[in-house]
Amino acid sequence: MEIGGDTKAVVLAAGLIFLWALLLGVWKYREMAAAEDGLAHPYVDVAHRAALLYSFATLLLAAFVELSGFSAAVNLIAAFVPIFFFAAAIAGYMIHGARKDTDNQLRDPVRGTTAFMYALIAGEVGGTFVLLLGFANGQL
Repeated sequence: MEIGGDTKAVVLAAGLIFLWALLLGVWKYREMAAAEDGLAHPYVDVAHRAALLYSFATLLLAAFVELSGFSAAVNLIAAFVPIFFFAAAIAGYMIHGARKDTDNQLRDPVRGTTAFMYALIAGEVGGTFVLLLGFANGQL
């Protein structure tokens, strides 16, 4: 079975995010092993878990892309907007985990956090909505 180039790109992104999650698991393990209480910093834990979940969410996006009735260009844009925000969120969690500066990034947010959160919501929901429309267009 041959899949479209747009689908291949999204599946590759899912695999890369999954590999990222596995490497974050190593970081989490090392922190757990070194800590008196056996716990990694909360944001190291969040980064690891988020990357695992986002990798599978990206695979779901790949299924929508493959079954979409929209063009490859529309599918790629619609898929990579949420994927960008998935990666940005993971990176942000990693920064907080490395700095050990907070256990809640929204308690005392840095400048731009609220705008980023609104963009993340619009990008993730909007991109997924477009892909669902494409699926409905192509399959229903």
